[in-house]
Amino acid sequence: MARKDELDALARGEKGAWDAFVRRYAGLVVAAVRGVARDNADVEDLTQEVFVRLCRDDFRLLRSYDPARAGLSTWLTIVARSTARDAMRRHRPVVVPIEAVPESRLAVDPVEPVRKLKLPEALLSPRQREILTMLYDREMEVAEIAAALGIDPQTVRSAHHKAMLKLRAHFKAETD
Repeated sequence: MARKDELDALARGEKGAWDAFVRRYAGLVVAAVRGVARDNADVEDLTQEVFVRLCRDDFRLLRSYDPARAGLSTWLTIVARSTARDAMRRHRPVVVPIEAVPESRLAVDPVEPVRKLKLPEALLSPRQREILTMLYDREMEVAEIAAALGIDPQTVRSAHHKAMLKLRAHFKAETD
């Protein structure tokens, strides 16, 4: 617990007293701030904010400490947490409703249509073609395809696998 003469030296702005105070209570302030911070990158900035707040206005906040009401560690923990919360609120990103964003900022560059691959007719079976179309063009799930075709989901996965093997072999041979 800090003695009255130590607190008076702090309030007078004596550098030696301030350095000793920071060394003694920095760990406590860091621990209090860490409980409020979003991530570790914020901890150092928030800790510094606490010590700056204690010095601000000729140590006004530090002078307000009353040892009859709380121990210095308890008081510093409360000051650190409230300072950190206030700083986090001030730096909270502003959320703008999408309706308020100009349409020109939401515009997307036009995309060139993707050229469809021409596959040899005999490369895939009709079922394999249908399964690939359902999976990739219609973005259907395996269970949906199985229900639509009246087959087991494992049959869909197997046909998909075999079709992909045939396609890889075809395009690998084409590039060699």
